[in-house]
Order: sequence, then C-alpha cells, then structure tokens
Amino acid sequence: MLAALTALQQADTAFPSGSFAFSNGLEGLVAENPAFDEAALARTVAAALRFRWAGTDRVALILAHRAGRAIERLAAIDAAVEAASLSEPMRVGSRRNGASLLASHSRLGTPGAADLRAALRAGRMLGHLPTVQGALWPGLGLDERTAASVSGYLFASGLTSAAVRLGAGAQGQSAGGQPLRRRAQRGPRRQGDPGRGDRGTGRRGGGKGRLRCPASVRVLGASCGR
Repeated sequence: MLAALTALQQADTAFPSGSFAFSNGLEGLVAENPAFDEAALARTVAAALRFRWAGTDRVALILAHRAGRAIERLAAIDAAVEAASLSEPMRVGSRRNGASLLASHSRLGTPGAADLRAALRAGRMLGHLPTVQGALWPGLGLDERTAASVSGYLFASGLTSAAVRLGAGAQGQSAGGQPLRRRAQRGPRRQGDPGRGDRGTGRRGGGKGRLRCPASVRVLGASCGR
C-alpha cells in the first residue's frame, strides 16, 4: 500500500518532479502546424511513447534502477541518453528536469539523493531525467514495473499538459490519454524484458530477467545486462 501511495505522489502534477516543465518538442510542432488538433495530439503522444520513451527513456530508467546508485554505471547510462538525444533542446531539457527532480528529493531527504546531487555538481554524471528517476525511486520502495509506469505517465502528461497550455485542442488531456488506454488494453510487457521485439536491436527478447537494449542506449557501452 505504501509503495502505491508513493507512486501516486511521484506521478502527481503537484509534485515538483520537473517533468511538466518540458514539452518534449511539442511547442515547436504546434507552432509549425496551426491545424494541430486533438487527433494530432493523440498521434504525437503515441509516437513519442513508442519511439522515444519506450526505446530510450524507459530502458535508461530500468538500467539506472538496477545500477544501485553506482555513479560510474549511472554516468555511462547518462552518456548513452545524451548521445541518443540528437536535439539540443531535448538534451538540455532532460538534464534540467533531472536536476530539478534531484533538488526536490534532496530537500525531502530521499535516501541517496544528496550523494547523487553531489555527483551531479561535481560533474561525475549529467543527470538526465530517466537516469535520476531510476536512481532515486528504488529508495522510495518503487520496483522496476512501478517506476516505469510512473515515468511513462509523467512523459505523456508532460505532452498533454503542454498541449492544454498551448491551446492545442480543448480536450488535450483526453486526447493524450488515448494511447495510454490502448496500451493498457493490450496488457503490459514482461517487465524483465522491456525491449522485447525492439526494432533497434533486430532481436526478439530472451528469458526472464534479461533487458534487451535498443541501439540508442547501447551507445558508449551502456550495458543492458543485470
């Protein structure tokens, strides 16, 4: 019960997680397309979840979750996320949101947050948002599945919140929730094999407990093994 309540707290829009301050490029997309509507938002959220979050952010989060706050491993995961983020605003936004989340948890006294923040300030890691989420949330009792679920919700909510703020469809939140509902109806993937069938690897998933890396996260030697 406590873990479930903690997950709700971390996913709450009132919690200063940093995720809601960044639109993941939606502002530019809306600016270039005056006809951007609810259907376009639903397609955008679905594409972002599939091609960005599921193949990069989610994998990085789970790797960080398994790293046990080992700074060297977290730094390698950070470097892979940096290399996989081709747009400078995406890189900068992810690092800023990671630093914001880390600062909030440092003030709250979350286990390990102070050490991670010190490593970030010392330049030992970049502090991308999924890396920080994966490193912090085990200290709050969130397992891999729950942490990934919260991360995915925050990612989608950041897009839909930005759409509402920009006036991109009066029902932005409802339209943005359609991809999440469709994913839930299909059922979850096995959490031990989140990259199963990922096109970045050209391989299908293996046995329980194995994590297949998309090519984007294998950059710079980030390992997807336990």
